[in-house]
Amino acid sequence: MTAPHLALPPADRVRSPLTGWTRAHWEVLADRQLEALVPYATPRFAQYRLPGRGSCSGVVSDGLEGFARSFLLASFRIAGAGGAVDQGLVARYAQGIAAGTDRGRGRADGEAWPELTDCSQQMVEAASVAIGLHETRPWIWDRLDTGVRERVVDWLSGFVGARTWGNNWRLFQVVAEQFLASVGAPHRRADIEGGLDRIEDWYRGDGWYSDGDGRNYDYYVGWALHLYPLLWARMAGPDGDGGRGEVYRGRLAEFLGTYPHFFGADGAPVHQGRSLTYRFAVTAPVWLGALTDCSPLAPGLTRRLASGTARHFVERGVPDERGLLPLGWYGTHLPSTQAYSGPASPYWASKGFLGLLLPADHPVWTDRELPLPVEESDQYTTLPHPGWLLHGTRHDGIVRLVNHGSDHNPRTDDEGPATDDPHYAKFAYSTATAPETAPRAWDRATDNHLALLTPDGTASRRRRIHPLTCAGRTASSRHDACFPGIGIGIGVGVGTGTGTGTGTKGDTYPIHTTSTLYGPWEIRVHRVRAPGGAAVREGGYAVADGTPPRVERGPGWALARTDAGLTSAVVALHNWGDAAGDVVREVEANAFGPHSATPYLLASDHPGGASLHVTLVALTRDEVRPGALRRGIGCTVQGGAVRITFPDGTESVL
Repeated sequence: MTAPHLALPPADRVRSPLTGWTRAHWEVLADRQLEALVPYATPRFAQYRLPGRGSCSGVVSDGLEGFARSFLLASFRIAGAGGAVDQGLVARYAQGIAAGTDRGRGRADGEAWPELTDCSQQMVEAASVAIGLHETRPWIWDRLDTGVRERVVDWLSGFVGARTWGNNWRLFQVVAEQFLASVGAPHRRADIEGGLDRIEDWYRGDGWYSDGDGRNYDYYVGWALHLYPLLWARMAGPDGDGGRGEVYRGRLAEFLGTYPHFFGADGAPVHQGRSLTYRFAVTAPVWLGALTDCSPLAPGLTRRLASGTARHFVERGVPDERGLLPLGWYGTHLPSTQAYSGPASPYWASKGFLGLLLPADHPVWTDRELPLPVEESDQYTTLPHPGWLLHGTRHDGIVRLVNHGSDHNPRTDDEGPATDDPHYAKFAYSTATAPETAPRAWDRATDNHLALLTPDGTASRRRRIHPLTCAGRTASSRHDACFPGIGIGIGVGVGTGTGTGTGTKGDTYPIHTTSTLYGPWEIRVHRVRAPGGAAVREGGYAVADGTPPRVERGPGWALARTDAGLTSAVVALHNWGDAAGDVVREVEANAFGPHSATPYLLASDHPGGASLHVTLVALTRDEVRPGALRRGIGCTVQGGAVRITFPDGTESVL
């Protein structure tokens, strides 16, 4: 149900039979967020200092972030309405620009924006200012005093010749310097060309980029690596993009061909990757496809996807009763955010309002909505570049992502440091669940993870993922289970697995995992090399709710079920012994609710050396009968090959 503080227009069930949303709903949602910021503005509107946890960049940077990211939203609203908006909105942002670039008075009263320096957070926000100024040129830039325009140019010129981080940040410099070029200001063409050349190193094919070197796949592919090059081309114009714009449009078209498969029937996107607090921003690439006239999606599908996602969050209290976007997914949930996120960071959600730049009579606003893929049939989608499998089930509308490729580490080889992160290290994610992210739960590392456990319960980590295969309904990868920074006191050195000797700091043990899909089920085959005395533990999805999920356990299985009927189950198919499965509970560890639970299987006292374990992992709104599943799914192991026989006779050899 829509929160009462957000008064939306009546639903239009003729034009929008699936969501009821129209352009007017988007305008009201934008206006509510912009109005809600006013009480938190500094006196001259150069910063918006919002309540909540500050970022690691400091209060002034956070205040600039509040201005810049909301200016992006304001610019889409102003330009999309041809300037026919409350003129107070235009005046606030024009005044803020003048104050933020005033290094004299602004330094005295604390409103001046920080100067752009190498790899500074200000670079991120400056790109939004540049885009906003470009889109609102007739209503803001052209009406600024000459002195203010000179100050804006001076501030943005901090980009010229500067160094950025080696990922999507290169594109902030590209768009900012292109704006400088568009107003006849000094800039370095080499910075623009160099940034655009650099992303070519990260293009993997089929519309997929990695966000920098390594295997960094998440929503930044859509809301940054596709977005900024095409907004740059929009600034440069068809005669100034050197043919790059056509290349970028072709890549976005390929990307969008499978993008709707990431969204559940309730509008929820798959919950994977960092910066998920940007929420609505996941819709940016579908709007961008329509804006740049390259989308393979029917206009009615574009609006259904975007409106469904916006409605999903609105119905769950976003924005909140103050009209603000809190740090979290639905309500405030700090453990699922990153240290670089401050109280205004969620306003990169503004990118999800890009569709307002399209005129009201554009087909994305006038055509009848069309269903998402998961609303039409069960879906299986193979994405070999990120190493992902998607499977969506029509009867419950859930989409699940099986991860055999994205680890968010800076390198793809085994050299150099590697870390793990709950938003990348898990075997699976979904539209109905989130990983456990509170520190104590992350240390335990139960959900969607295969762990080797030391006698004191320390869990091995999945850090650098090496993809092996990804085709059809099957994918596989290898990772080295590691016990970072401790002497484990069992087994042997790096991965020899003979079961003798003593472990040392940083010992690793190879695990090869193969996944295959069948409806809401994933079969995981783990080929493990472990030290003697270790335990092997397999966790399923963590389900979360406002009340503690109900749990059940039995020989070789365990499940957790929410009051809404969402069930996570794990079922032993091979080499888990006769021990009962179990469930671990957490509190305030999950972005989906304060009470969460994860079912798991445990095989204790590993003899050392090689072993093979097979598990069925299920996430569904169906009733689950684990005992029947264990009896009804055939699993035979011969010569190292695993043959799975499903109830309808379908077989997979893994």
